[in-house]
Amino acid sequence: MIRIALVAHDRKKDAMVALAREHLGFLQTCQLMGTGTTGGRLKSELGLAVECLLSGPLGGDLQIGARLATGGLDALIFLRDPMTPQPHEPDINALVRACDVHDVPCATNVSSARMVLGALQRYS
Repeated sequence: MIRIALVAHDRKKDAMVALAREHLGFLQTCQLMGTGTTGGRLKSELGLAVECLLSGPLGGDLQIGARLATGGLDALIFLRDPMTPQPHEPDINALVRACDVHDVPCATNVSSARMVLGALQRYS
């Protein structure tokens, strides 16, 4: 089973729900985890089974990074808001860097997320 983390900054949560709706059939076959509100919205609005971790600023990004570093994650979809300063920016940068270190696909916008999800679906 493919393990995907789904994370979205506040101004990108609607885009994450729309993206997940687009790929709902595939995502229902995956093991999903998400940070606080993002995971909660995906559960309540789409009925996806999402393991909800802490919110990003409270350590959710770090929790996902730990899973990634121990081989517990196959892809990260992190819809970031580049126009809004984030108080936990160092955690965000560390998470994206961990994807590079551990060679895990990381999409940070809707276009790249569609590509990653499409590729994962084709190869699953």
